[in-house]
Amino acid sequence: MSSTSEPLALPAETASGSRWSRETRVIALIAAAHFVSHVHIMLLPPLFGEVREAFGVSYIQIGLALTAFNVASALLQTPAGFLVDRIGPRVMLTGGLLLGAAAIAAAALLPGYWFFVIAYAFLGVANTVYHPADYTILSATVDHKRIGKAFSIHTFAGYLGSGVTPAMVLACAAIWGWRGGFLFAAGLSLAVGLLVIVAGGILPRVVHKPGQQPAKSDAKVGLGLLLSVPILRNLLFFFCLAMANGGIQTFTVVGLGAIHDTPFAVANVALSGFLLCSAFGVLLGGLVADRTPHHERVAAVGFAFTSAMAILMAWVNMPAVVLVGVMSLGGLLNGVIQPSRDMMVRAVTPPGSFGKVFGFVSTGFNLGGMFAPLLYGWLMDRGEPRAIFMIVVGFIFLALVTAITRAKPKD
Repeated sequence: MSSTSEPLALPAETASGSRWSRETRVIALIAAAHFVSHVHIMLLPPLFGEVREAFGVSYIQIGLALTAFNVASALLQTPAGFLVDRIGPRVMLTGGLLLGAAAIAAAALLPGYWFFVIAYAFLGVANTVYHPADYTILSATVDHKRIGKAFSIHTFAGYLGSGVTPAMVLACAAIWGWRGGFLFAAGLSLAVGLLVIVAGGILPRVVHKPGQQPAKSDAKVGLGLLLSVPILRNLLFFFCLAMANGGIQTFTVVGLGAIHDTPFAVANVALSGFLLCSAFGVLLGGLVADRTPHHERVAAVGFAFTSAMAILMAWVNMPAVVLVGVMSLGGLLNGVIQPSRDMMVRAVTPPGSFGKVFGFVSTGFNLGGMFAPLLYGWLMDRGEPRAIFMIVVGFIFLALVTAITRAKPKD
C-alpha cells in the first residue's frame, strides 16, 4: 500500500533531523492523548456508587450522564472530523484535551446533579476530536512501512488507559473522595494538553487555506465521500465491532453466572484475561498489519476464533482454567484485528480527508456504545443470557462480511 499524503505541512525539522526519532516522539505524544481519552471514558463506572450517593439519585439517573456523553460524541464526531481537516489536527487535539479537563473539573466542583450531566455532555464533545485528530497526525507523519505499528501503539495506549483507570481513580477516591478522583483525571488531561502545546511543533499543521480542497480528480469530498459505499461499509464495520465487544466486555460476568453458575471471581479473571491479552494483541497486530495489504484476511482469522469463543461461552460449561485460556486467546486475536481495522479505513481514505473519514466511521463506536447496553440488558432482564452471546456472534459475522467484501488490494 502506498503512503497517503495529507495536505499538511510538517515542521522543518523533518528534513534535517532524524525522521525515525521524530516519528517516535509523535507516536508517544499521540498515544498519551489517546490514553487520556480512555481515562475519560472509564472515569465514572468505578465511582457509580459514590456519585449516586453524593447526588441522591438512582443508578439510571447517573447512567444518564454516560448517555449524554455518547449522544454528544455520536452527533459531533463527524463535524469534529471536518474541523480537523479544516483548521488542523494540532489545534483540535489541544482543544479536546483542555475541554475534557474543564468538563471533568466542572463535574467534580459544580453543585447539583444536572450540572454533572451537562458537564458529561461537554466531556462527550471533547471526546470527538481524538480519533480524527490522532489518525490524521499519524497518517501524515509516520512512514507507510511503519504505519501499522503506529496505529497499534495508539490503540494499545487506549486499552491501557481503560485498564488502569478503575484502580487509579478508586485509589484517589479512597484518599480524597470521588471528587478527588475526578480532579486527578482533570489534572492528567490538562498536563497532556499542555504537553501538546509545548511539544506541538513536531506535529503537522494544515497548509491549504479555508475554501481550498483536494483536487476533485484525486478524491470526492464532503458528504459525497462519507456516503460512498467504502466509507459506509467501514461505519457499519465499526458499529458491529462495538456491538460485539459491548456484549463480551459488559455482560460476560453476569451472562456466564446466569447460564453456567460460573463463580463471580472466575468470570472476572476470564474477562480480565480477555482485556489484557487484547491490549498485547494490538501490538502484535501492528506487526502483522505492516506486513500485509490483505487486512481482511487478518480480520477473518480473528473473527473466526472470537465467534467460536462466544459460542463455547454460551453452550459449554468450561472448567475455570479452560475458560480463562479460551477467553485470553480470544482477547489476543481480538486485539490483533484492531490495527488492520484502522488500515482498512486508511486504504479507502483520499488525501486531505482523514479527519472527516475517521470522525465519521468512529461514530459507529458511539452508536454501538448507545445501543449495546440497552439490547443486552433487555435480554438479561428477560432471562435470555445465551441470546447475548449468539447475537455477539451475529455481529461478528456481519463485521466479517463487511471486511471480506471490500475492494481487494493487488499483491
